[in-house]
Amino acid sequence: MKTFKLGGVHPEENKLSADKAIEILPLPKVVYVPFSQHLGAPSVPVVDKGDAVKVGQLIAKAQGFISANIHAPVSGKVAKIDSIIDSSGYRKNVIVINTEGDEWDESIDTSTEIKRDILLSAKEIIDKIHEKGIVGMGGATFPTYVKMMVPEGKKAEFLVINGVECEPYLTSDHRLMLEKGEEMLIGVSILMKTLNVEKALIGIESNKMDAINYLTVLAQKFNGISIIPLKVMYPQGGEKQLIKSVINREVPSGKLPIEVGCVVQNVGTAFAVYEAVQKNKPLIERVVTVTGKSLKKPSNFIARIGTPIIELIEYAGGLPEDTGKVISGGPMMGKALNSLEAPVTKGTSGILIMTQKESKRPEQLNCIRCAKCVEVCPMGIEPYLIALYTELGKAEETEKERVMDCIECGSCSYICPSGRYLLDNVRIAKSKVGYIIRNRK
Repeated sequence: MKTFKLGGVHPEENKLSADKAIEILPLPKVVYVPFSQHLGAPSVPVVDKGDAVKVGQLIAKAQGFISANIHAPVSGKVAKIDSIIDSSGYRKNVIVINTEGDEWDESIDTSTEIKRDILLSAKEIIDKIHEKGIVGMGGATFPTYVKMMVPEGKKAEFLVINGVECEPYLTSDHRLMLEKGEEMLIGVSILMKTLNVEKALIGIESNKMDAINYLTVLAQKFNGISIIPLKVMYPQGGEKQLIKSVINREVPSGKLPIEVGCVVQNVGTAFAVYEAVQKNKPLIERVVTVTGKSLKKPSNFIARIGTPIIELIEYAGGLPEDTGKVISGGPMMGKALNSLEAPVTKGTSGILIMTQKESKRPEQLNCIRCAKCVEVCPMGIEPYLIALYTELGKAEETEKERVMDCIECGSCSYICPSGRYLLDNVRIAKSKVGYIIRNRK
């Protein structure tokens, strides 16, 4: 079975919510919609305190080329423009809306009918994706319309769809493939039309055989779409690792997938594209896994953007007494929350509640030079050396050691027998080197 060749680990999977059907989360009384829930420039509010809004109405406009529109996830009145602590731990500007009913913008098709005919041209599709605020749903939240604009002189040969969901615990993409498979495949076809490619490859790890089997049958009705079963290996959901797995091409250091003729999108993004293009629906809700070993009811919810995370936890049985940390995302790449009032955003794929025992970091011991971190690094860099240079304040040396190639998968910290804070130091180094590079330009 296919997989990438360099590095990788296989953490305990703990897919506790894999068999839990997606539930619609009740509407929150108040939503907190961040200006910035995408990579790039924050959007600019186009509503003021006291304005009445409908579901799907534009409330913040994209600013600049790399940015994304934001739409009202509920109907009601704008209470205020404020700032709250978001999942990053920093205060971010938000639009606060008090929910009053659930009145949708008339332009949105709210029917359950599946629309199969793709009537828009490639340019019209890109414009629609831009208008409806679609971003990468796998975590990176890069504005999708930008990704679909192939640079002059480059040509896309393959659309690669990420259905891997390699993070332990998370199951939102798995459930989406099972429950919205046809709509997702129509979304893939829309993306294929936009890129003018004849082949789309959907990579799915073999711990989701039900999704592999289901989509393999469904895909027979679509031209050019193939389902590629993959060996379970973390971090196969990384773009470069996934491309290596499905078509055996290597993206050069510092380059993007288009260099090897590929554009990569997540299955959640493909579904959001279907809803935007076929239903005129903005990205105002998403599937979120809420899980943990002590949680009473591990679940997958459709939650409106801006819903406080504590509300998802309450509907999953409440915060367990032995909670040590609440993680936004998965255990490998997610980040601990310092406020449960932080809202769901376009990039919120999961909420993981870790017990006190699970979340306690081991004592950091001296490096024993075992080189396990080098062995498992999927990017072929040397995490122990970058960490050492970071501790010594030698940012320029970390750049020479290709720190910017790091995808922050956490494999190095996971495997380290000495409990070294490798990923922490690599993230610090990337921040400093990024600053150096920006000033250099």
